[in-house]
Amino acid sequence: MPTATHVTDNSALSNEDLIEKGWAALPPSYRIPDAAPTLPEAQAYCKALAESHYENFHVASWFLPKVLRPHFHSIYAYCRISDDLGDEVPDAAQALALLNLWGRELDACYEGHARHPVFVALAETIRICAIPKEPFADLLVAFRQDQTIKRFATMDDVHAYCRYSANPVGRLVLYACGEVTAATREEFFRLSDATCTALQLANFWQDVSVDWLKGRIYLPQADMQKFGVTDAVIQQGVATPGFRSLLKYEVDYAHSLFAQGLPLIGKVNRDLALDLDLFSRGGLEILRAIEQRNYDVLSARPAIGKATKLQLALRAVSGKLLPFLRRSPSRAGKAA
Repeated sequence: MPTATHVTDNSALSNEDLIEKGWAALPPSYRIPDAAPTLPEAQAYCKALAESHYENFHVASWFLPKVLRPHFHSIYAYCRISDDLGDEVPDAAQALALLNLWGRELDACYEGHARHPVFVALAETIRICAIPKEPFADLLVAFRQDQTIKRFATMDDVHAYCRYSANPVGRLVLYACGEVTAATREEFFRLSDATCTALQLANFWQDVSVDWLKGRIYLPQADMQKFGVTDAVIQQGVATPGFRSLLKYEVDYAHSLFAQGLPLIGKVNRDLALDLDLFSRGGLEILRAIEQRNYDVLSARPAIGKATKLQLALRAVSGKLLPFLRRSPSRAGKAA
């Protein structure tokens, strides 16, 4: 079994003590302030958090209409801090106490009296975009599960986890972009779920050794047994023939999910389509990086190179500019 799981005796600590010790492991700005900030202050907080934490998100935000950017910033800030509460606090009891506190702040957001800047900004997004509480609350379910569930028996169990950990993000994006209607809801959610689950799996297969150090294995136990892969193989960090065959099997499955979700790109508005294309291709590039290492994700973590990231961004930029250039031949001539 992994040796990295952190275990602490918290039996003598109150819930308040657990929360305080949990906050100590996180940036001070994550704490809930005594008084709520103004909406502009809250939106500036979310913008700074989004643009400083995730370069791909920052690139994607270039292609969004300006009016949508504050909504994406607030949604991303919620997801970022929620993830950190569950993943960056080394003690499970402390993480659970913070996640429960964060859940109460989500309730307060929908009740109209939140104090944290993320929820002050998010309340405006929720109001304008008519977003229900469910996808936000679902994400917290996944982060709570991370504190206690470290193994998954079958791929169905992994899918059940992704239903809470990944799929809500895609649904939030659809809401923010005004793509959820009675006519489109069922189909768009199904396609979005396929893409989001595929992205989650790509990250899982990329991070097998990283997750091991956190005491987690997302590879289905049934598949590991099928290919003769044990925990000891992962712990030793040597990609055996059986492990490579297992990863190929899982990568091929992730490819099939990306294929299922890709039709969504042709069904949504152009600005969102560019973002979906960028993130889908980014996930496919992760799978390609795994394939190029002959499915060895144990000796080193496969990563997308800067040149590839630049190519993806330039492709998205060209997709954004092409209709403008076609409408403006004189400008295109000057640019040439």
